[in-house]
Amino acid sequence: MAVLKVENIEKSFENTLVLKDISFELPEGQALAIIGSSGSGKTTLLRCLNFLETPDRGRIIVKDEVIFEADDPSTQLEKDVRRKRLHFGLVFQNFNLFPQYTALQNVMLAQQLLAKERDDYKTNRRQIEKEIEEKSIALLEKMNLGDRAGHYPHQLSGGQQQRVAIARALALEPDILCFDEPTSALDPELTGEVLKVIRELAEEHMTMIIVTHEMAFARDVADNIIFMDEGIIAEQGPAKEIIDNPQTERLKAFLSV
Repeated sequence: MAVLKVENIEKSFENTLVLKDISFELPEGQALAIIGSSGSGKTTLLRCLNFLETPDRGRIIVKDEVIFEADDPSTQLEKDVRRKRLHFGLVFQNFNLFPQYTALQNVMLAQQLLAKERDDYKTNRRQIEKEIEEKSIALLEKMNLGDRAGHYPHQLSGGQQQRVAIARALALEPDILCFDEPTSALDPELTGEVLKVIRELAEEHMTMIIVTHEMAFARDVADNIIFMDEGIIAEQGPAKEIIDNPQTERLKAFLSV
């Protein structure tokens, strides 16, 4: 079953067409790696999926629900954006943690805001808050950060901060977990600990989209790879096939850099 279908997405900034007729499907439980040079449209595509940018054309379908259609204004209402973003957990390049909150508080915050909208929140506040805290602690332990729950971002290494960000994204139980170059802001010695977490999530069949420049990691962890070049999908297919047997000269050149 395809949990995500992207159909004919296009996006321009002023007179520059950044995404050109992008279409693909993502089966549930699979990891998709998106590779390509800087400026190829990878991050813009993730931002469109997360409603941080609005495509000019195309459709986005999650679990057979059309959550965006460029020609249908009813799918673009501002009041629905937050609910639709819950389909996608986005882990940014630069962590984006709140510096005034501890690791645990960063993981809990979005859950708490959503909980306050529940009809039973006032009646069961104490129990709901306890459940959120227990869930958040469990996620930090999953990230091997149980002993860092009370630390603030400035007291954590870059790798630890990124793992807090992953726990925060997982806390909302998204249909698809998205990573935008999750190791690009890390020193080389810290990259491995973040890639290890993503590898473990792939082994648990978490549905993921990973924008990455780590080719060996993409080959070994992703089920499929999309190679983007100048705003188009230039090549796509099984990960090992794409990396080991590139068909286009542009992909061959990209992999040889």
